[in-house]
Amino acid sequence: MTKHQQFSGVVPALAQVADFGPPRSEIGVGCLMPWCGKLYVLNYVSHRKGTGTGASLRVIDENMDMTRHKDGVDGTYANRFVHFQSSQLIIGPHVIDTNHHVRTVAALTEVRLTGVAAHLTDPDNLVYVLGMEGELFELNVHTLETRLIFDLTKELKTPGEGGCHFKDCNTACGKLVIVNNDYSESDFLGKTKLGNLAEFDGRSWSMVDNNPYVCVNSAGHFGNTIFASGWDRASAILNVYTAANDTWQRYRLPKASHCWEHKWQTEWPRIRAIEHERLMMDHHGMWYELSPWAYSNRVWGIRPISTHLWVHGDYCSWRGMLVVGADNASAEFGGNVLCAEPQSGLWFGRTDDLWKLGKPAGWGGPWWNTQVTAGEPSDPFLMTGFDKKCIHLAHQSSGSVTFTVEVDFLGDGSWHRYAAYKVDGGGYVHHEFPSGFSAHWIRVVSNANCVATAYLTYS
Repeated sequence: MTKHQQFSGVVPALAQVADFGPPRSEIGVGCLMPWCGKLYVLNYVSHRKGTGTGASLRVIDENMDMTRHKDGVDGTYANRFVHFQSSQLIIGPHVIDTNHHVRTVAALTEVRLTGVAAHLTDPDNLVYVLGMEGELFELNVHTLETRLIFDLTKELKTPGEGGCHFKDCNTACGKLVIVNNDYSESDFLGKTKLGNLAEFDGRSWSMVDNNPYVCVNSAGHFGNTIFASGWDRASAILNVYTAANDTWQRYRLPKASHCWEHKWQTEWPRIRAIEHERLMMDHHGMWYELSPWAYSNRVWGIRPISTHLWVHGDYCSWRGMLVVGADNASAEFGGNVLCAEPQSGLWFGRTDDLWKLGKPAGWGGPWWNTQVTAGEPSDPFLMTGFDKKCIHLAHQSSGSVTFTVEVDFLGDGSWHRYAAYKVDGGGYVHHEFPSGFSAHWIRVVSNANCVATAYLTYS
C-alpha cells in the first residue's frame, strides 16, 4: 500500500479463499482481531476440522500485505478475546502473546469454538471457552490446560449435535451468559422452542428466554448492561440486562430480511465495540448503533443505520478503519453447484460509510398469532429511525376485540395512548401512521384474552 493511499470498500487482494478440495468447504470470516499492529483473520470451514482445508489463520500487516500463518489450524472457529491480565490474544484454539508468538491448544482444535469469556472466580488465570455443541471449558491461559466443566445440552436440556447451535458467551455483572440459536421450521410452527438465552451465577444455570439467540456482549462495568440479540417468528429481539435492578427486558426490532431465519443462516451477527465507548449491532440484516448505558433501567439510543445483504462473520476497528469480514460464497456441501471456489471478502472503510447502504426498512411486531392476556401490554417494538409506517391488527376470536396502541416517544418507559382499534371477529384492521410521525417505541394492549397478531411494516 502506498504511504498515503486511502480507500473504502472490498480489497480483492485480501480475499479469503479456501482450497478447492475435496472436500470443498465454505470459508467464512469467523474472527477479526487487531493485535499489536497487525490484523488477525481467522476463518471457519463448514463443520469441524477435516470438512475443508485452506481456511485457518491469516495475518495482515500495516502495509496491507497478508500471509497465512504457519501455525494456523483449519476448523470452525468464531471466538476472539483479549486476556488483559496476561496480555494474550485468544483467537480460535490459538493463544498469541504481544510478540506474535502463537501457541495452539491441541485439546480444542476439534471443537467448534464460538466464544470466550472472563472467568467468574479466577479471571487472572482462567477463561471460559464455549463450543457450538454445548461444550463449556475452563482454559488456563498460562499452561493451556483445559477442563470440561459443563455439557450444556444436558444442563439446559437442549438437543445434541445436529440440534443445538451455541453461538456466543459473555461475562459481565457477575454472571456468565450464553446463547444458542437453534431454530428451524418446527420452531416457526410452534412445535418446539429449542433456542436459549441462559445465565450462570457461578452456582447454577437459569433460563432467561427460550427463543434462539445468536450474540451476547457488553461493555463490562461501562454501563453495567448486557445485550443479547435473537429472534422469533414475530420479530428480531434484543434482550437487555441492567444491573441496577437485576432484570432482563425484552425489546423487539423489525427484520430487514427473512434470510436469517434458520440457525445455519445466522453466522454470525455481532454486537461489537467499534468507535470509542459505544456499540454497533448487526442484527437480521440491519446495522444499529447502540449505547451501553441504560438510564432508569431503560435502553437509550437504539437507532437503525442501514440494511445490507452481506453475511457478516465479524467486524472491528483497525488503523482508523472499520473492517468487516463476510461469508460470501460456499459450495454448501454440494448444495450450491454453481459455486466453484469458496471465498469471502474483507471490507475496509469508515464507520460512517454504513449510512450509505440500504435505507432502514423492515417488518415485524410484538405478536404473530400469539396468545395474549387482556390488559397485558406487548413487548416494546422499535419505531424510531424508519420512514413510512403501518400497523396490522387481527385476532382469532369470534367476538370483537379492541386493541389500544401506545407509544413511548421519549424512550424512557412513559407510555401514551395513540389510538384504539376495534376488530370484529375474524376481521382485520390496519392503520397507516401520518407522514413524519414517529416515537421511540410502540406497543399494543388487547382488551380480551385471544390469539392476536400485531405486525408493523416499515418502508
